[in-house]
Amino acid sequence: MNTDVLQKAAAEARGLAIDAVHACSSGHLGLPLGCAEIGSVLFSESLNFNPAAPKWLNRDRFILSAGHGSMFIYSWLHLAGYDLSLEELKNFRKLHSKTPGHPENFETVGVEATTGPLGQGVGNAVGYALSAKRAAAKFNTADHTIFDNHVVALAGDGCLQEGVAQEAIAFAGHNELDNLILIYDSNDVTLDAMAKVTRGWDTEAYFKSLNWNASTIDGHDLSAVAAALETAKNTKNGKPTVIIAKTEIGRGIPEVAGTAKGHGEGGANFAESARAGLGLPAETFYVSDEVKAHFAAKAEEKKAAFDAWQATYDAWTAANPELAKELQDCVSGAIPSDLRDTIPAFGDDYADATRGAGGVVINEVSKLVPSLLTGSADLYGSTKNYIKDAGDYSAETPEGKNIWFGIREHAMGAICNGIAYDGLFRASGATFLVFADYLRPSIRLAGLAKLPVIYIFTHDSVGVGEDGPTHQPVETVSGLRVIPNLDVIRPGDPEEVAGARASAMLRTDGPTALILSRQKVVTQKQIDVTARREGTSRGAYIAKKEEGALEAIVIATGSELQHAIKAADGKPGVRVVSMPCMERFDRQGCDYKEEILPKACTKRIAIEAGVSGLWHKYVGCEGEIIAIDRFGISAPGDTVFSELGITVEAIEKALA
Repeated sequence: MNTDVLQKAAAEARGLAIDAVHACSSGHLGLPLGCAEIGSVLFSESLNFNPAAPKWLNRDRFILSAGHGSMFIYSWLHLAGYDLSLEELKNFRKLHSKTPGHPENFETVGVEATTGPLGQGVGNAVGYALSAKRAAAKFNTADHTIFDNHVVALAGDGCLQEGVAQEAIAFAGHNELDNLILIYDSNDVTLDAMAKVTRGWDTEAYFKSLNWNASTIDGHDLSAVAAALETAKNTKNGKPTVIIAKTEIGRGIPEVAGTAKGHGEGGANFAESARAGLGLPAETFYVSDEVKAHFAAKAEEKKAAFDAWQATYDAWTAANPELAKELQDCVSGAIPSDLRDTIPAFGDDYADATRGAGGVVINEVSKLVPSLLTGSADLYGSTKNYIKDAGDYSAETPEGKNIWFGIREHAMGAICNGIAYDGLFRASGATFLVFADYLRPSIRLAGLAKLPVIYIFTHDSVGVGEDGPTHQPVETVSGLRVIPNLDVIRPGDPEEVAGARASAMLRTDGPTALILSRQKVVTQKQIDVTARREGTSRGAYIAKKEEGALEAIVIATGSELQHAIKAADGKPGVRVVSMPCMERFDRQGCDYKEEILPKACTKRIAIEAGVSGLWHKYVGCEGEIIAIDRFGISAPGDTVFSELGITVEAIEKALA
């Protein structure tokens, strides 16, 4: 290891960060400056990757959990030879640049995860590590190893104090993810003050108590960083590793280094003197020929390692054509195009809650889509999403499809995102709907990053009953519906459940939330199976067509569909529209929308056992909404529905 050139690279990376932040008067200098030596070792010596093949299956994954320090990853991706030009570094935080304020995986090649909300990247890294463990167990053979990569995450105090990170850390230790390396940028500073004001733990003891290897090093000592990373990669004792790197925040700008002022852009005010102190020339965005040559040579070395792996992969493919086909299907995200029609139909006499139907459907889908994984926050028995005869994921059985997340909803969301980022397996996780807000930040990021994660939220309304208002979601469905790029599907019968699951599986550009009931619903056997499934995929459809001139439309979703159909019975001028998914309906063309909800019919009633706000767009000024704009009540479910007016009689009154 050439420590002289690596130290020079660290100084120049500091210069790039200072220049970029100074140019736009915005950004965070603390981490890029404080972790420069770590970056130099990672991208020169420790990480296995090929800039010319950024999605190489066996690359080491690097996740910058502390995404505010985005100039760290941008600088090192540029120096390492990724397709990120110096001009893009100069465009830091500018409109339409490839260097946005926080890293976004869909904007910048080499960025593995969209990070910024603190702690999320730690959870993403755990998801990546789980995916890699399962891939190795599933696809490696005695003769060929095609998966043996590592996942490295860089996090700071802000990340580790967040609950999502602590949940994920506990999960990783329990599941013995020894392919995971967490570098903790321990600079003893947080945004407002020195870290001792809010943190008093023994970091090594904390991690060791959770089944992690832990060591503390000088984060500015190149040899110590390299040795710690090498040890972590070579230690296979069933424990992930944390490297506690003691660093100086804002190193290289004496006026703010080591203080809370070093976190943000304040240090950029001293850019000129800082650059001189770092031994850099007056030229901004400077990279020396020596550093360029070093990383060009390293890129060739990494390409050689990639080529050797490719030869192994080709031999593995020839020897294992069926496995190779399955892996290719995983990589391409292959889903049977006829999945919606292939799921077996339910019998006319089927009578259960939609959560029960969901359990039937996920087991059928698992047979057709081997890449599907499912998990639960300690609620498999209630959410019904356990895949039978598929095994449980654990250190001993990493091929298992059922992930036991424990009571860790937020980590479940972030880990599912990490699995989705890796792109080999389809991830889904389940809990009660009322707890959806525990993982809302992860759902939001899945929507932003266009990750096809599936959330299974059961116990969808005041129908939960006796557990009372703390467990009866009334605002939660609408709260999820306002998240951009999230499809929220609340099916009203088992065939709509099948249509909802198929729609979620076939969607590749964003996440889907399936909202399922605890209470039983009526199977609408009078409606054609295909009509229910296809109608669900389009967001809304005519569940009961008027028999004469159209006089009124009742719009219903979920368990309220049965009430709407019953209320419309014997009323020839009433149409019932089932609307399981507003978002999917809103994406339909104008002709279809007019076919389902003709503008000429202004007498409209919407019913849902939740808040009314979002239904106004469908009923208009002359319409009426039967909803629950208050918290629930502790009583049997049917009693609660009756007390709060979610009844057939309420619809009949509105139609009168």
